Amino acid sequence: MTSPQTSAHATVRAVDRALDILLCFARAEGGLTLSEIAREVQLHKSTVHRLLVSLQQKGFVRKQPDSDKYWIGWSVLELLSNMYRSDQLAAAVLPEMTRLRDLTGETVSLYVRSGIERIRIQSVESHEPVRNVAGIGKTYPLYVGASGKVLLAFSGEELLQQVLDDPSTPRLDVPELRRQLAAIREQGYAISIQERDAGAAALAVPILIRSADVVAALSVSGPATRFTPEKMMQFVDTVKQSADVITKLLSH
Repeated sequence: MTSPQTSAHATVRAVDRALDILLCFARAEGGLTLSEIAREVQLHKSTVHRLLVSLQQKGFVRKQPDSDKYWIGWSVLELLSNMYRSDQLAAAVLPEMTRLRDLTGETVSLYVRSGIERIRIQSVESHEPVRNVAGIGKTYPLYVGASGKVLLAFSGEELLQQVLDDPSTPRLDVPELRRQLAAIREQGYAISIQERDAGAAALAVPILIRSADVVAALSVSGPATRFTPEKMMQFVDTVKQSADVITKLLSH
């Protein structure tokens, strides 16, 4: 007969092992196979598989049907979104984002990269009756939209290859995407018109630390009928100036 103390110890050990598995993905460049995870945490594959099934059921890991690799799951992003809502970073940039909203009249958002996706960690919506509604914690691909392409453009070739290799990425015009990313790096901003959402347009710039490392993307978005390419170009310098202010905040 198993004593309560033994049962509790086994439960704690299982939790420890499950957390070790999740931490493997923090160090990984992409997805991990069962064998790779078992080797990393030094457990039998049968034990790791059992824990992965539990984590998968709760949404903390996911597995593509046509792949032998496991990936971090959406439930982790849900936890991240809650952290970002109360995080000092999101709170610290809010006054500058509000100022930018007032200057442009459009919705302002801040995105960070999470794996091969981006997640909105802060937003200030336009006062206009027709506006871009920006929910905090929402995740989007990196290969589409101004903010995604800014994060992709300033993150290097390795991340781009991960995006292209991911089974969930649709077939892309890779030469055209590379051309766009090179132009974004050269000009320091990206614009998108109805790339992700019909009727929406966006302008985004990178938040760079030490003039090289991209930590976030700052975007202004609105209806394409109002936030036209001409209007966006008028605000490029304004958005870049706000990005510089946020960079200084993050540097302290």
